[in-house]
Amino acid sequence: MILKEFYKNKKVLVMGLGICGGGAAVASWFSKNGAKVTVADLKSKRQLSESMMKLKGLPIKFIFGKHKRRDFVGYDLVVQNPAVPNDSKFLKIARSSGAQIENEATLFFKLHNPKKIIAVTGTRGKSTVSTLIQKILCQKYKNILLAGNIAKLPMLEAVEKINKNEMVILELSSWHLERLQASRVSPFLAVITNLMPDHLNRYSTLNRYYQAKKNIMQYQDSSDFAILNKDCALLANLEKKYDSKKIWFSKNKMIQDGIYFHNGNFFWQQNKKSSKIVSIKVLRLKGSHNIENAMAALAVAKILNLNNSQIARGLKSFSGLGGRLEVVQKENGITFVNDTTSTTPEAAIAALKTFPPKRVILIAGGSDKKLKFQNLAYEIKKSCKRVILFKGEGSIKIRKSLLRVGYKRIIGNVATMRRALSYARQAAVEGDIVLLSPACASFGLFANEFDRGRQFKKILTRK
Repeated sequence: MILKEFYKNKKVLVMGLGICGGGAAVASWFSKNGAKVTVADLKSKRQLSESMMKLKGLPIKFIFGKHKRRDFVGYDLVVQNPAVPNDSKFLKIARSSGAQIENEATLFFKLHNPKKIIAVTGTRGKSTVSTLIQKILCQKYKNILLAGNIAKLPMLEAVEKINKNEMVILELSSWHLERLQASRVSPFLAVITNLMPDHLNRYSTLNRYYQAKKNIMQYQDSSDFAILNKDCALLANLEKKYDSKKIWFSKNKMIQDGIYFHNGNFFWQQNKKSSKIVSIKVLRLKGSHNIENAMAALAVAKILNLNNSQIARGLKSFSGLGGRLEVVQKENGITFVNDTTSTTPEAAIAALKTFPPKRVILIAGGSDKKLKFQNLAYEIKKSCKRVILFKGEGSIKIRKSLLRVGYKRIIGNVATMRRALSYARQAAVEGDIVLLSPACASFGLFANEFDRGRQFKKILTRK
């Protein structure tokens, strides 16, 4: 651990201000702790005006619109934000001139005790699992903060709200974890919800993406815990890899050490002794995938010795996050559901399986992450009476996959959310579900996936 005073008078470059708030939080924290801060971003001042407002009045230098070699020389530290690829030539320039390269997560691990960090990653479910863990642990501990990729609380802001002996929950993306290995540090308690194909627009191979996720366990020792999904083939073979104690969860089989689901109940098994924790009836989340999410959170609770009553209260207190199978409105017997955080085919498949077949009008598509859509096409054919696709390369691939399986009820090349909802209303009748579950990234038509969801909700709820 290091003290935050270490950064006083250090020359810090924040590479990537962004529009989601993370870059602004990093720049603000360093400036308020006495560092000499510069922010560089390829976007224009106008595009970043909202983020800049968060830094108003702070002595920060801004470089917008273009990167030049001289702008990356002479720093003690460069903070790499998520949109910046590891092979950026400007990171190499900064490193060769003596700068240390960090990201928000590696900084947090240096500023807080890793033995007090619960970290959650995975392709799907990490936000839900992180929040479930917080809801459950709050039944025993007073000050449990959740920070990181979930975007509600930036990590460096969390540093100011806790002391070094308080537990904190971090939701970590593969981008955060890329640099954790270089820092040779891991959390006391690591959770991997699952591994599925994703982000091939960033990673050259799936193995590189999966390895970034596994970095969360790389430097755990025998006193640490790794909570892993036994039903995920890519995780099930990690029993003897890494030094941490493995705690498994499964909805399909009995587990020797961990959590399993049987006959509508969650069970905890340790040392060949099995005990019921709670019934699924206390879980308010829809979808079989949320059984897995609940089990991951229950495993954390059991490791930290919460009793079953505390666990039940925590589960009951959580009805889900926005943008994840979120029922926005019921209108003339038609249900409108916001699942904007569905950015992969597997996520959209899971969403479709929660609704009756042939009653879904699906709004999907967007930009391409180099993923395959054939399995989604088969599920759409079983589940959907109509598909409405946004403009985008991902949408083109979805359409081709649908045509291959003989599905033709497609409206394509839709440029706005308003137009998409107009088409959906025309197709829907009483008892139908209009589901926004894009299976693609949002870049191009929307600022990000959350902007996509906000537009969906705003149009529906505007009086």
